Amino acid sequence: MRKKIVVGSRGSKLALTQTQLVINELKKHFPEVSFAIKTIKTAGDKILDVPLPKIEGKGFFVKEIENALLAGEIDLAVHSMKDVPTVLPAGLIISAITKREDVRDCFLAQDGKTNLFTSPPQARIGTSSLRRTAQILARRPDLEIVPIRGNLNTRLHKLKEMNLTGIVLAYAGVSRLGWREKVTEIIETDKILPAVGQGALGIETRQDDAEIIEMVKTLHDPLVAAAVTAERAFLRTLEGGCQAPIAAWGRVEDDELVLEGMVAALRGEKIVRKQIKGTISQAKELGKDLAGMLLAEGAAVLLEQVKREYQHHE
Repeated sequence: MRKKIVVGSRGSKLALTQTQLVINELKKHFPEVSFAIKTIKTAGDKILDVPLPKIEGKGFFVKEIENALLAGEIDLAVHSMKDVPTVLPAGLIISAITKREDVRDCFLAQDGKTNLFTSPPQARIGTSSLRRTAQILARRPDLEIVPIRGNLNTRLHKLKEMNLTGIVLAYAGVSRLGWREKVTEIIETDKILPAVGQGALGIETRQDDAEIIEMVKTLHDPLVAAAVTAERAFLRTLEGGCQAPIAAWGRVEDDELVLEGMVAALRGEKIVRKQIKGTISQAKELGKDLAGMLLAEGAAVLLEQVKREYQHHE
């Protein structure tokens, strides 16, 4: 066993907190190993003045980290699974998906008491996510959605700076940073379905690094992995990244894998949402099947419209 392991991470406070959580768990199993964090700046961290859907290609929060992994500069990488493209570079694999945080989104109101869907008419709501935007506007088309980018600290500052009624964030990140008391409301999944992989952390390794794979397997949660696998198969079949309002949530209930998925028009004028159930071993097939069901129900037209809309604005 190697005595020193280098772990790659983005430099944001949340990314470093998540990486440290993983290291702390690994230390319980391997107390004799010393771990060092190497922070790597990704394209997504550098380009902050462009809305996410406009950034070319996928993997802009992981690509530089994956390059460092392939070059042998780091031994493993910790990612938020919602940042990881559904197709990995040759030679790399996700060797473990850890226990999942709460998958829901949450609302942080500037006054600390207003709820998202009972906000005043024309209230200004901050989010850069097309998925959230579509689902918010489907219920409250009068609200003004203000795009905000940056890490959680930056977005929190923008709440007052831009005089927003509130901002919508993933509860998992807020919780991991110990900011639960800042949350005004946790939004139920029937109102806003989460992003694919939301709340789950993945550990990426080189495919041929048996020693590291064996090590990180100690943190692998097979039920979470099945749920995330189903969600990612759903997304891959639809071929959508940040460039489309797509959401999915898988979970295991009574030994059955339940998967919900959604595709929406950009402003929520139309939403196609369905659920499928099956065995845990069918995770990938369930994702593909659910995507097929949604495409048959009109999701293909919605995705084509979104694509055209973005090409038109470029």
